Amino acid sequence: MTSSPSSAEDQPLIPSPPNELPPAYPARAAWGTATKLRAWQSAALEQYFERNPRDFLAVATPGAGKTTFALTVANELLSRRIVDRITVVAPTEHLKTQWAEAAARAGIPIDPTYSGKKGPTSKDYVGVAVTYAGVAVNPLAHRIRTERFKTLVILDEVHHGGDALSWGEAVREAFDPAQRRLALTGTPFRSDINPIPFVTYAPDNDGTPRSVADFTYGYAHALADHVVRPVLFMAYSGEMQWRTRAGDEVAARLGEPLTKDVTAQALRTALDPEGAWMPSVLAAADKRLTEVRRHVPDAGALVIASDQDSARAYARLLKDITGDKPTVVLSDEKTSSKRIAEFSESEDRWMVAVRMVSEGVDVPRLSVGVYATTISTPLFFAQAVGRFVRARKRGETASVFLPSVPNLLGHASAMEMQRDHVLGRKVTDEDDIFAAEDELLAAANAGEAASAEELGTFQAMGSEARFDRVLYDGGEFGHEGEVHVGSDEEMDFLGIPGLLEADQVRDLLRSRQSERAKAQKRSAPSAEQVVREVSTHEHLAMLRRELNGLVAAWNHRTGQPHGVTHAALRKDCGGPAAAIATADQLQSRIDKIRDWATRRSG
Repeated sequence: MTSSPSSAEDQPLIPSPPNELPPAYPARAAWGTATKLRAWQSAALEQYFERNPRDFLAVATPGAGKTTFALTVANELLSRRIVDRITVVAPTEHLKTQWAEAAARAGIPIDPTYSGKKGPTSKDYVGVAVTYAGVAVNPLAHRIRTERFKTLVILDEVHHGGDALSWGEAVREAFDPAQRRLALTGTPFRSDINPIPFVTYAPDNDGTPRSVADFTYGYAHALADHVVRPVLFMAYSGEMQWRTRAGDEVAARLGEPLTKDVTAQALRTALDPEGAWMPSVLAAADKRLTEVRRHVPDAGALVIASDQDSARAYARLLKDITGDKPTVVLSDEKTSSKRIAEFSESEDRWMVAVRMVSEGVDVPRLSVGVYATTISTPLFFAQAVGRFVRARKRGETASVFLPSVPNLLGHASAMEMQRDHVLGRKVTDEDDIFAAEDELLAAANAGEAASAEELGTFQAMGSEARFDRVLYDGGEFGHEGEVHVGSDEEMDFLGIPGLLEADQVRDLLRSRQSERAKAQKRSAPSAEQVVREVSTHEHLAMLRRELNGLVAAWNHRTGQPHGVTHAALRKDCGGPAAAIATADQLQSRIDKIRDWATRRSG
């Protein structure tokens, strides 16, 4: 298919350089004289226009200003008549609107309502914004438009082009004729077999193809430049009790070494709105928000939930805690984008969302977050944390509350790690951060429903929260022993001022940890008390393990479900569930089931 010449009427009016984007272009002003462009943006622009490439991949951490960089490139290409149309491809409908609004401020009118079925758009527009899914519906229509005009295609969060083979093929078909293509991403790539369209790959040391970025600006660089906020990760542990699909009653402590399945069940128990863990953590996060708002009056907070039912339940909990009704954002509601925009412009305290704010959505005043979702891929985690790191003025600090589970703590510790897209990488470890984890990614990007179906007959029975530790700048800070929610020890960390330099935050964390350790040492109990306390804890755990082992053996012998056996033992011996039973009650059940086994053998 060949390009057809466009008429004078088809040509858009080329916008003049806007005030919002300074004239830091090679042909207009000396590099470094534009005060509103960040150093990395100026460096990336200089590299771009020195090379004038057809394809360019810019990797920059969330909040660094990828949109401003892309629109500055677009403005200069329009001004030089290198292109005369812009197409922005974004992951979601909301981001289309956000791009259009940002482009309007930059003097580039973009139509966010365009679709392949719509046909021509108004001549008032210089470009259109579409989604990756929309391109996949009718790639030919987008190809025809791309061929008709000299087009710059901006591929926002370009890794979505590799999410599905059909999406990648559609993006490649639609935009292969483009004059220029500018790919952007701010989150870790993942390993799979689907190459991302228009991204260059080169073999690494072992010959595995790896993506090659033309310009990279990672979180560590952005933090050093004060472009993004430092993040305090507030980790919470606690005792969890639940009943499994097999009917077993299980107790475990979140944050302790557990198997993968038990960790997942403990996490689900913690996130259950009916338990005590979520209300405690939400109350702690609200206290942190209050402290932050002493210095940043419009600071807002966000809960990222796993599904719609949980989101609504968390909203009810927040209303009980704060007295105010939070904004609830569900991606399948038509008013979602409007609600996000209204929250962004307001001074309201809380928003609860499922996935609308997981990637790219710009609410700069978000300073406190609660990670209350079972989705735990590196990609989704980075997207979620990216909502809180955008700096507005120097000294702002972000705080993210999260469950004390190994993979999330690992992601928090690896915030500064740079990751490329790896093709065909052999995953030998289930916990490899490069694992594809397609089902979880699909849930993050497409699904919000049927959590009950996923859980089957799993039943959360109870939970409690304990403050665990703070992760900051590669270090961990906390207090010895259990730190109860609402205690002075917890407030040592929740009460950190919301406006401090990164070094000041680190020094304050160390100081409070050291001061509390000295105070604890002065008031430490005797060795006999410590031994007695530890012995009781270990004794209860040992009895529970012994009881569960005997119940499992009884199941193998008789075929009777675990839950039925536990219920029969409770009926005969009395007392509550095994998770909260006393040592005497547990011992009584152990003796009873041993008696059953003896009589059956006889």
